[in-house]
Amino acid sequence: MKLNELRDNPGARKSRMRVGRGTSSGKGKTAGRGVKGQTSRSGVAIKGFEGGQMPLHMRLPKRGFNVPNPKKLNAVNLGRLQVAVEAGKLAKGATVSAASLVEAGIIRRTLDGVRILAKGVLTEKLDFEVAGMSKAAQEAVEKLGGKVNILVAANTDEAPKAEQAPKAEQAAEAPAEEPTEDNASDEASED
Repeated sequence: MKLNELRDNPGARKSRMRVGRGTSSGKGKTAGRGVKGQTSRSGVAIKGFEGGQMPLHMRLPKRGFNVPNPKKLNAVNLGRLQVAVEAGKLAKGATVSAASLVEAGIIRRTLDGVRILAKGVLTEKLDFEVAGMSKAAQEAVEKLGGKVNILVAANTDEAPKAEQAPKAEQAAEAPAEEPTEDNASDEASED
């Protein structure tokens, strides 16, 4: 057997049916599309169309809400951190952040941050600078004497509102303009 003699098994490759090539071919004239009607023409896409009846995907109840721009967070359990500390990948008493977890090989990339979950047992004191942490995990960390710093995204909608509020208050507090000498003379001449 030589490379130029390689062949597929007989019948493994079947050539496509060539439609519309004469009546004797078996798929001539209407080319297997039947007679007239919408689906005999090109440009038809009836996906889920039920002849005008309300389609199934519209009949079923809608539930829940999809966040338009969800954050992609890495979920890391306390037990996984304990294993990393025991293996020497994380230093005891170190500050755990997204960058330090990538460096330790616990997560592959930072995405939008890290969320710490409470599965497993943590016995070492660690400080955290993460995007999120479950309540049970936070309690476990604080019980060991660790500090938790939840990072807030810089481009939140709350920050601009907070900045705008003082400006509105300043405008309200500003006293009304007192008439200057030029304005007073203009008013007198009008009278």
